[in-house]
Amino acid sequence: MAFDNHDVEPSVEEAGPPPAESSNRAFVIVAGILGAILLLSLICVAAYAFLILPINKRAQATSNAAAIARATGAAVSMQQTALALAWTATPTQVKATKTPVPTNTAVVAMATTQAPTADPRTATIAALLTQQASAQKTVMPTTTAALPKGGFADQYGIPGLVGLAVILVAVIILARRLRTAS
Repeated sequence: MAFDNHDVEPSVEEAGPPPAESSNRAFVIVAGILGAILLLSLICVAAYAFLILPINKRAQATSNAAAIARATGAAVSMQQTALALAWTATPTQVKATKTPVPTNTAVVAMATTQAPTADPRTATIAALLTQQASAQKTVMPTTTAALPKGGFADQYGIPGLVGLAVILVAVIILARRLRTAS
């Protein structure tokens, strides 16, 4: 016991191994937070895919079906209007009535020139072609209900896209200058 010197500090060898560093604990906490965020985002994506997306698809399908029905109705009404314009009344056969008995009358012969006789089929075709040409002159309404009305370019147009491109190029140039300045 006489060899014990309590006044001298213990050396490194006597103190033992250094204490564990706490920086590993911070890494585990940050990794856990990021993992929880990733897990929550996956759950949200799955909920969107299984709950909200089918409802939107059904609503879009219903909207498309209604637009197609409107376009079909408009096309049918235009076709019926064209058919109504092309319709011509056909003469109906009238019952034969008693004709009066011919009498002897004096016939005065006049000098006549021979008029060209027209084939009735040619006259009918000419009348139908005339009706078709007049029906084509009328303006038929067109429907645009079946066309989609969405997308980025439809909302902002070409000037908006060019402006967005200029802003992005400016951000790239600014980021490079800031990076090289430090």
